[in-house]
Amino acid sequence: MKSDDSSKKFPTNAQQWEAVIAKAPGIDRPLTAEEVAKWDGAVLVKGGGFQAARAAVAAKRKLGRRGVQRSPVKQLVSVRYSPEVLAYFKSDGAGWQTRMDEALKQWVLAHASKSEYSHGNT
Repeated sequence: MKSDDSSKKFPTNAQQWEAVIAKAPGIDRPLTAEEVAKWDGAVLVKGGGFQAARAAVAAKRKLGRRGVQRSPVKQLVSVRYSPEVLAYFKSDGAGWQTRMDEALKQWVLAHASKSEYSHGNT
């Protein structure tokens, strides 16, 4: 059972509400460095609903960063490649792992029969 005691009490009268509002950032008080850090990754959307919010988050996302996935679609493995292979894929900059994944998928599709690929044989 949850305790009724809390370190922060909800305001119950106008005087308490005024005190809360006075402490809040706004015209009279700028954000502190700690508050700015908390809001650093925030996206502000006025109107447009879910689609506008989703588009704003996608626009803010940095190249190479993916959003939250519903379920993992890739597996984490540790693999050793020759320096020449790594140099080739890294030569085009960011996204080299995605390019390597695409190249490997194309190779698999070109060299494996459907029955081998669908059963997960390696």
